[in-house]
Amino acid sequence: MLKELNQYKEFRNLVTLFAVILAGFMQAAIIQIFMRPLNLLSSGFTGVAILIEKITSTFFGFTFSTSLGMLALNIPVALFCSKSISKRFTFFSLLQVALASFFLKVLHFGAVFDDRLLNIIFGGLLYGLMTVIALKANASTGGTDFVALYISNKKNKSIFSYVFIFNAILLMIFGMMFGWEDAGYSILFQFISTKTIDTFYNRYARVTLQITTAKPDEVISALVKNYRHGLSRVDGIGGYSSKKISLLHTVVSSYEVSDIVALMRSVDPHVIVNVMKTENFYGGFYLKPIE
Repeated sequence: MLKELNQYKEFRNLVTLFAVILAGFMQAAIIQIFMRPLNLLSSGFTGVAILIEKITSTFFGFTFSTSLGMLALNIPVALFCSKSISKRFTFFSLLQVALASFFLKVLHFGAVFDDRLLNIIFGGLLYGLMTVIALKANASTGGTDFVALYISNKKNKSIFSYVFIFNAILLMIFGMMFGWEDAGYSILFQFISTKTIDTFYNRYARVTLQITTAKPDEVISALVKNYRHGLSRVDGIGGYSSKKISLLHTVVSSYEVSDIVALMRSVDPHVIVNVMKTENFYGGFYLKPIE
């Protein structure tokens, strides 16, 4: 069992490392292909870093590079949020930031589309997917992702919509200094990116499981042992088989569903699980910390 657990951790670390490298490459490529040619501003701390580079080069006669600014802004926030988010998560997130900064320095891409709107739509979509890739691998793109996940874990709900508001305010400052048209297109870019994240990253979405099983004791024991979710049990008779069955009811996070179903089927191959979207939930709910 210990050997299998260690092998699983090694595999998970490899998956996270691959996702972080891919996300770092994608972020650098998106900035160069879709954002810089259109004079768009990125979101979060990357956007602040780009803004600092523009301000220093325009008004002060020197350039504080975006790659250096990304590192300078992210490290203090990462150290603060690491108190509530695991050191593993913090390490891989900072690695993603460092890789994106490195790729920005060494890679050079040109624009793909001549049409501005196509650049914004595809760039925003890919930037959101890039963030989702990092988040699903238990890492992040740093910056406001750290803050968003820190608060989301405290509140048990996603706050990426509020992050969009912060980004919109940042872009309005950008608009006052460098032109409202570029700021408007940047806000549209961020809106597409944020909606992509909300669509594909469902860590804080909850679902209700209705479980029909002839082995309730074994299923309950397995669930309680591996997951910290409460559940209720109603015993009855199957309408078709006329055999004794039990109906179990529990609410879990959406990202746990596949693992929980696999666990229950290993205990009872004939278990029936009905998964239903939970619109609202009131009461105590355990959310596994980000590792």
